[in-house]
Amino acid sequence: MVIEELKPSKRVRDRWLAVLEDGSILRVGKNQIADFALYAGRELSDEEAERLTQAIEKENFRSHALRVVTDTPKSRKMLLKILEEKDCQPEQAAEIADWLEDMGLLDDRRYAADVAELYVRKGYGVRKIRDELYRRGIPRELWDEVLSQIQEEDSASAIDAFLEKKLKGSHDPKDVKRASDALARRGYRWPEISDALRRYGMEVWD
Repeated sequence: MVIEELKPSKRVRDRWLAVLEDGSILRVGKNQIADFALYAGRELSDEEAERLTQAIEKENFRSHALRVVTDTPKSRKMLLKILEEKDCQPEQAAEIADWLEDMGLLDDRRYAADVAELYVRKGYGVRKIRDELYRRGIPRELWDEVLSQIQEEDSASAIDAFLEKKLKGSHDPKDVKRASDALARRGYRWPEISDALRRYGMEVWD
């Protein structure tokens, strides 16, 4: 198969269009042009055409993965799922994830810490944070490490602020129960909630 024309894309930077004799177009990057010595008039054997197609596909998956992790941080498990949904083979997806980890763009430990910090700032407790770590595909062996870094005083401050905002000075048992239930849904344990209620001035029996 002969490349009849090789021209730069008008839409995508560093992308070239290889127009083949059958009218089909291969969208290639500078790496493929160099690796396969592409030029107008170049004849590709069937084997070369197949290897070139595979190289283009791999480069496209890499570019997609790079956009994904730079747009919004992801766990390795989340990225693998996204790639496989794009019909990327599991072995190739794992290789791309390794490549991003080597560059420091994919880091489950850092991502787990960021998720925990975000939910602490939002006023959520350990149980909710654990649920989020699970949902986002963080390896279980990192959970304890991340959760151990959450300071008790941070949780206490978050609960106190939540009670002040919700109760606004009220000591009505119905209001207090609603606030307590809301804290439980946010992932706080009863000992944490009861301590906060005492600080708020309520009598609590464990």
